[in-house]
Amino acid sequence: MRLGVPKEPDNETRVAIVPSSMKKLTKAGFEVFVEQGAGVKANYNDNQYEDAGAKIVSRKEALSCPNIICINFPGTDGISENSNVACVADPFRNPEYVKQCLSANISLMSMDMIPRRLSRAQSMDVNSSQDNLAGYKAVLLGASNVPKGIPMMTTSAGTVRPAKVVVMGSGVAGLQAIATAKRLGAVVYASDVRKSAAEQIESVGGRFIEVDGMDDFEDESGYAKPLTPEFIQKVNETVCGVAKDADIIITTARIFGRPAPITVPSDAVKTFKSGAVIVDMNADVGGNCQDTKVGEIHVTENGVIIVGTSNLPGTIANTASMLYSNNLTTFIT
Repeated sequence: MRLGVPKEPDNETRVAIVPSSMKKLTKAGFEVFVEQGAGVKANYNDNQYEDAGAKIVSRKEALSCPNIICINFPGTDGISENSNVACVADPFRNPEYVKQCLSANISLMSMDMIPRRLSRAQSMDVNSSQDNLAGYKAVLLGASNVPKGIPMMTTSAGTVRPAKVVVMGSGVAGLQAIATAKRLGAVVYASDVRKSAAEQIESVGGRFIEVDGMDDFEDESGYAKPLTPEFIQKVNETVCGVAKDADIIITTARIFGRPAPITVPSDAVKTFKSGAVIVDMNADVGGNCQDTKVGEIHVTENGVIIVGTSNLPGTIANTASMLYSNNLTTFIT
């Protein structure tokens, strides 16, 4: 069985399969063809792939394989009929990808569609593996941009109070953000529309922000349900009230297949203190902060720093690629 691994687009630093996965793939009967330079941005060079048993080929050869593994949807040009393509297609936001594959008679397996709560599929859950890293990196970005120290420090020159971090949304990314901020020494407050998240928040060192009238807005897949505009406003007001004096605000709210909900409106940003940092983890799907600029870090008139960096897992490409590769290797073997 031939397996092709094409190089990702220029704006993607990750690679779908890493050399450490070759042993398992070879044992399963796969002959792996990796496009030249596919792993360079993630610090996996062609020699490592060859030493592990893969063949380094042109893009045309990689796409000619009947099984193709990638991160971003590669298009249908150069892919033969009856081929299988496994990637993160985000089909609800990109229905044209599904139509292209139907027209070309290609089987598209979008890895972001794997149910998070299906226990036997958890080792294939690319959303969780990548979100976990994104939550970690979001806190590091916040810490690197905030103009103060994070932990409490007692020195001969005086005592430095710990930074206050507010995490909005406590799914996989949010919980990792809470845990990371706590390890850095911050005092962490967190919210979620799923009442069941309270115990999880507290288990990683956060303090749960409860909203009056809160129910458990969670669907059977473990994702947050869409909320009524009235309740969204109530949540925003409560959480943004807690965030008024926060040093770092991390927004993680993402609704499956829909634009990201606005959890930090412009009016709230105006009430935040100068020097506060908002890290919007969903800049690529509309953003949780109304003032986010995709791919940019900018400062508002009142001195709030808004980080709109997209593809956070791609900023830790080596580790993100390894985890994605493990997910995909488990899936196809």
